[in-house]
Amino acid sequence: MHSLHVSSFLRRVLFADAATCIAAGLLMMFGAGQLGPYLGLPQPLLSYAGISLLPFTAFLVYLATRENLSPAVVWTVIVMNLLWTIDSILLLFSGWVTPTEPGYLFVIAQAAGVAVFAVLEYFGLRRSTTAIVVPT
Repeated sequence: MHSLHVSSFLRRVLFADAATCIAAGLLMMFGAGQLGPYLGLPQPLLSYAGISLLPFTAFLVYLATRENLSPAVVWTVIVMNLLWTIDSILLLFSGWVTPTEPGYLFVIAQAAGVAVFAVLEYFGLRRSTTAIVVPT
């Protein structure tokens, strides 16, 4: 099994991704009632999006605390972040929501932030070194 020794850069990026996920998740989860009308986004969408970030946060923290990771696991995080970014932008063009100007800014800003994490995680993956796995 191919494994990578997690670089300190990748570890810090995973922790930063987790920190922003928990902050955004809690904000959307508990603030959906106030944010929904202001952003022009459905309250259930904000709530469920926030809830979905909680297990992802736990997953990121788990990964960030590992000494070695499979490259496939890191790629999974990168792809999940890219899908979130794409889905966020598609939401704006779907006609399903009619965001206010702050709503557009909110969706675009969080999508851009998630895309930056995907790129940083890719660079962190590239900086990580192949680990020698000794069978036990």
